[in-house]
Amino acid sequence: MALLNFKRSAPATETTVNPQVESFLKDYSIEVMPRTAEKVEDFRELLPAGTRVYVAHIEGTPIEDMVATAARLNRDGYKVMPHFPARIIKDEASLADWIARYQGEADVKQALLLAGGVAEPHGTFDSSMQLLETGLFGKAGFDRIHVAGHPEGNRDIDPDGSMKNVDEALAWKQKFSETSDATMALATQFAFEAGPIIEWANAIKAAGIDLPVHIGIAGPAKLQTLIKFAIACGVGPSLKVLQKRAMDVTKLLLPYEPNEVITALAAHKAANPEFNIEAVHFFPLGGIKTNANWAIANGGSSAVPADQA
Repeated sequence: MALLNFKRSAPATETTVNPQVESFLKDYSIEVMPRTAEKVEDFRELLPAGTRVYVAHIEGTPIEDMVATAARLNRDGYKVMPHFPARIIKDEASLADWIARYQGEADVKQALLLAGGVAEPHGTFDSSMQLLETGLFGKAGFDRIHVAGHPEGNRDIDPDGSMKNVDEALAWKQKFSETSDATMALATQFAFEAGPIIEWANAIKAAGIDLPVHIGIAGPAKLQTLIKFAIACGVGPSLKVLQKRAMDVTKLLLPYEPNEVITALAAHKAANPEFNIEAVHFFPLGGIKTNANWAIANGGSSAVPADQA
């Protein structure tokens, strides 16, 4: 059953916060890009101090813009985790340069390593595993490294629709984590149904993958916006749910909100404390402000006004 809610949320003053959801949203993270960050006058009015903010590196974005965004977020008191997409990094020297810039100009100590959504590599790297094998992140003293997880598989990695290569990569990352000084976790692509997410999380745990999961959740957005991003990001079976909804033209004007998928995952976590989903990671597809306000209304920590920070 599709766990979606397409109704408008009541204003925050009328919302009764679900304590399970409040607990589940603790320490959530969120993703920005340099161009979306530019539209935010002051992050301190939207996000709690200490929030982990991923800085997504889209192909064509200058490294200077990435570092400047990371530096701004660091100054504002956030844990900054820039993307390192293997397929757009030319070579080991370029990787070393990126790391040096991030550390020297933005005091970055965390990184998300992923292959990156590029068909043809720009240089010698093709996967996050190759980035890890350089040893550069360990030498630079990174204290936290996240790598990608795929609850619905990934057609770029497994064109036949299986999970074979994805599962083999997870096993490799698990083994690497056992020798790394950095804290490691899986950050996943977004999905829309709790049932398959729970099944996947339980399956990888049963297979010996004990890396904690930071589950990707799409923030509030218009349905047509969500479908566009879901197609671009290679979302799997969940996309069919959205496409079915889109057949009703009237629902194209109604916003998607992640209430039901979050509520179901939170309830499962409350009933099973050992469940390996550790945190929520938001993709703010309908805007950072919209996503932050939804999180606050549903139990996420409130931001401190800038003049009180």
